[in-house]
Amino acid sequence: MSVTIDAHHHLWRYTTEDYGWIDDTMSAIRRDFIPEDISAAMVEAGIDGAVAVQARQSLEETRWLLDLAENSDEIRGVVGWAPLASEDFVAVMGEFADRKKLRGLRHILQGEADGYMLGHQFNAGVDCLQGLDLVYDVLVYERQLAEAIQFVDRHPQQIFVLDHIAKPRIRDGALEPWAAQMRELGRRSNVWCKVSGLVTEANWESWTSTELKPYLDVVVEAFGPARLMAGSDWPVCLLASSYSRWFAVLKEYFAAFSRDEQQSVFGATAAQVYKLSL
Repeated sequence: MSVTIDAHHHLWRYTTEDYGWIDDTMSAIRRDFIPEDISAAMVEAGIDGAVAVQARQSLEETRWLLDLAENSDEIRGVVGWAPLASEDFVAVMGEFADRKKLRGLRHILQGEADGYMLGHQFNAGVDCLQGLDLVYDVLVYERQLAEAIQFVDRHPQQIFVLDHIAKPRIRDGALEPWAAQMRELGRRSNVWCKVSGLVTEANWESWTSTELKPYLDVVVEAFGPARLMAGSDWPVCLLASSYSRWFAVLKEYFAAFSRDEQQSVFGATAAQVYKLSL
């Protein structure tokens, strides 16, 4: 029996101090979002489980997400945060040795200066992830893709998942140089890609599935359906789309693909890559 997985959503207890990136244009998500808030939407969209992903860079949030996951059948895995660039990284990770739903880590690279992801100490931390059996989620803007390719090439045995198709400039209708760089990144067999976050890179009020199609076409060409995983980026997606509308768009796009390809995109790949307990 196939299981459908939302490969990327967030949960948080909102404070202005912890979530300063939620500016005045995002008032709709300036509140708490906990598992009970998404359960009905997942049922409506036919989603069985999800991967909860960090939204702030603190061990406190990682612990909180794992506590929620341990008491939730819907949260199948957690991508948390830990201080990868710290000399104490491995010692810090000892705390999570028995937290079986911790399946990956992420740093908000999109907010870092050029060159950060090529730094020695950060890469030393990433070098440890394979031994910890953890995936690394890559969160970058389009302008950082060239650097992200260099970063990935330093770790050919590490499993990477690119978040939000690297945030192309959909609002501007720009495909290049993003498309060429995505094809190049897709040549790395240790990199997978989340089909998520597109609607918030488009015009929040007027985007259409037709407008998104060229970007979906590129990621299918670059990675193939077997290395794609569908994600909502909820609640951030609510700025531009309901949860069910986004999954309806994806299901319509992939409707012409084979049954096996659809199962890969909508759950099997996420389950395999993150080693989720189903």
